[in-house]
Amino acid sequence: MLKRIAITLLGTAQTRLALLSNEIQVEKFNVLRLLGLGLALVFCLGLAVVLAVGLAVVVWWDNRVWVLAASTALFFALAWYFYAALRGAGAKSEPVFAATLAELQEDLRQLQEATGRGQKPQ
Repeated sequence: MLKRIAITLLGTAQTRLALLSNEIQVEKFNVLRLLGLGLALVFCLGLAVVLAVGLAVVVWWDNRVWVLAASTALFFALAWYFYAALRGAGAKSEPVFAATLAELQEDLRQLQEATGRGQKPQ
């Protein structure tokens, strides 16, 4: 009987650790993907900004001060928008290890039921 309980507990622990490992891998992939996309965005946007402002200054040489001022204001506004979007995306993510914690809570509930501790006294 005691041997069966130990085997069951070890099997449950192994399953939970496998789930935890899987969640860690998924989170690592998501973080690396977001980091790569963010870096690519920053690089491309920076290069595009430099080229666009340079072209606008050349095209409207007589109004170069206004072109530079308008470009600066536009890109500050865009930077603020992307900052807000990035913060919003981070706030909507699911808590890390949520599935593992839910499974462990269910295991604890079942163990309490099995030992009689989960029942209310009558």
